[in-house]
Amino acid sequence: MSSCNFKSLKVSEEQRTSYSSVSPFPHIFIDDFLTNDCYSELAEQFPSVTDTTWYKFRSAMENNKRNSTDLESLPSCFREVMGDFNSSEFIKYLEEMTGITGLIPDPEFLGGGLHKTGIGGKLGVHMDYNLHPTLKLDRRLNAILYLNDYWEESWGGSLEFWNEDVTECVTRIFNKGNRLVIFNTDERSWHGHPDPLACPEGVYRHSIAFYYYTEGRPANEVAPEHNTIFRLRPGEVLKPTVYDRLLLLIPSFVRKFLRKVTGML
Repeated sequence: MSSCNFKSLKVSEEQRTSYSSVSPFPHIFIDDFLTNDCYSELAEQFPSVTDTTWYKFRSAMENNKRNSTDLESLPSCFREVMGDFNSSEFIKYLEEMTGITGLIPDPEFLGGGLHKTGIGGKLGVHMDYNLHPTLKLDRRLNAILYLNDYWEESWGGSLEFWNEDVTECVTRIFNKGNRLVIFNTDERSWHGHPDPLACPEGVYRHSIAFYYYTEGRPANEVAPEHNTIFRLRPGEVLKPTVYDRLLLLIPSFVRKFLRKVTGML
């Protein structure tokens, strides 16, 4: 495991100040985060849609999106880089950037890992689950690395950050290749890419997500344990999918068990 895949892990005073002062919640994006060789290898070897390790989301709020955390089945370059993002060197970088100390990476990459979203796919505006279902640690940070060599903004897919009552999109961050986005996760960090992708058939939005935790969190951020919470935007109307209807038939204790095992539902 080596941080040589990162171009730099130095945090400037300007970055620290910017991170904590931006709206609607602390965040930053850094371009060209990986070395060119490392990024190119990941982009070229991103698993195809036919790979059997993908979990496919089918709900109205998470449509045509796939997720994989099966490290053993991934090319070695992914295992190496995902190890780097969980390394003590990167954790120190995050702590210096965000001011959050005692960060703990997730060795299971629960809900994180590789994401692949195709035409019509979306991720509705949501607040992340606040407690790791098995480790019982408080979720504090997300880091998302984008891996598309080419992507047109007109296709959609930019990461949106919404205000606390989900009435206004405050910030959009284009999902540019080799761009790393870091942001706080708490009870006001509403985010997503909620409009269906308009990319060509066979083209996919690629990213890797990493989540970081602490034992406990500031008193003003404490809330009852909850799963991912989705919110409709003003004027947004969704038609429930068959998956959504079936999910309502599953008893809550079964859903809770499945979430603990898979990080889904």
